[in-house]
Amino acid sequence: MARVVILGAGVMGLGAASRALRLGHEVTVIEAAPEPGGMAAHFDLAGLSIERFYHFICKSDATTFEVLRELGIEDRLRWRLTSMGYFTHGCVYPWGNPLALLTFPHLGPIEKLRYAALMFVSVKRERWDSLERVDARDWITRWCGESVYRKLWDRLFALKFYEYADDISASWIWTRVKRIGRSRRSMMQEELGYLEGGSETLVSALVKDIETRGGHLALGEAAVNVTTANGRVSGVRTTKTLHPAEAVISTVPTPLLCDLMPDLNAAELAAYAAIANIGVVCVVLKLRKSASPHFWVNIVDPKINVPGIIEFSNLRPTGDDVVVFVPFYMPVTNALWPRDNDAFLSDAMRAVRRVNPSVTDADLIAHHVGRLRHAQPVCPPGFAAKLPPVQTSVPGLQIADTCFYYPEDRGISESLRLGRAMADAVGARP
Repeated sequence: MARVVILGAGVMGLGAASRALRLGHEVTVIEAAPEPGGMAAHFDLAGLSIERFYHFICKSDATTFEVLRELGIEDRLRWRLTSMGYFTHGCVYPWGNPLALLTFPHLGPIEKLRYAALMFVSVKRERWDSLERVDARDWITRWCGESVYRKLWDRLFALKFYEYADDISASWIWTRVKRIGRSRRSMMQEELGYLEGGSETLVSALVKDIETRGGHLALGEAAVNVTTANGRVSGVRTTKTLHPAEAVISTVPTPLLCDLMPDLNAAELAAYAAIANIGVVCVVLKLRKSASPHFWVNIVDPKINVPGIIEFSNLRPTGDDVVVFVPFYMPVTNALWPRDNDAFLSDAMRAVRRVNPSVTDADLIAHHVGRLRHAQPVCPPGFAAKLPPVQTSVPGLQIADTCFYYPEDRGISESLRLGRAMADAVGARP
């Protein structure tokens, strides 16, 4: 048994805590926010409990299924037929299946054939190593041609990564294509999953499991620094107290580590500091009228400054109300980041009206604007070699955040997988 302190009560931290308790350890979870859940936490949107940031489940999310079974909530998992759209040239076109590609009017026959070949190979491909040092733009262009990249991908990358748009690993984009491509009922039909009650169902079940097994959640208690003694980790000092520990698992964003981990060596601190992150301003709209029949609509339009909208109620039923997420990704150094919430709300409604002109301001019931400074790690070619090991140079101290999912993108299943792996490693410490 070991005294384990976990930094962060997001899904990764909660998953690590649940696993560590099942292995017989004594566990304390420290979270600066007043509630658990992190990016999976809910808020009240005019009477509707909804995620701060959208989540969905794919058929390849094996760790999610395993945890749902352990927690006894696998019966809350639901599958729904979903679809994707592409908004370009003023219209929403169906997307994501062979017929949609065949009938799409803005690609020529050869372009369609090359695009189909890329999608087919990506879904079937099992290994990512050969793509790890390849630029995503070069990879897509090599398969599809410059014109396809320009028509379908260029603006999506530009509005997601801005100055980093031409420096994204092909393996990162491949895993996104593969994950969605394998979550299908058939070649023609996408199928995604959700939990009844939303991601809060999972968060609440993890919290209950932790507390039932004797774990402690210290909410509203910010970590100040990780302490060491005799060459190994000894505890975590917070704004309220010192928590002794033989093992510490950190799940906080890597940009915060330099202040929290003063005893790491210079090379490790430099490696964490070198990881760039993109922020997000996520506008959540509660509407009287649907924006689209699709769950996800990619947007390529010079009049809209977001790469897509997500009509979440086309996945998880929300009664008579329509819920649309409009995410504005950008580096926090971008000139648009400091704008007030009303400016982002205005842009979000403009995007929805552009996709569906019948939606008016009168259809807006409620809204919420959430900001996250470290929402999306930037994964350039060769990113795997730039990541420090999860087990740090300080014995007993493990560190990981969403960038350690690479080449996978952020997701609940990856959070659970990595959190549980770190808990398992506590028992293997020297």
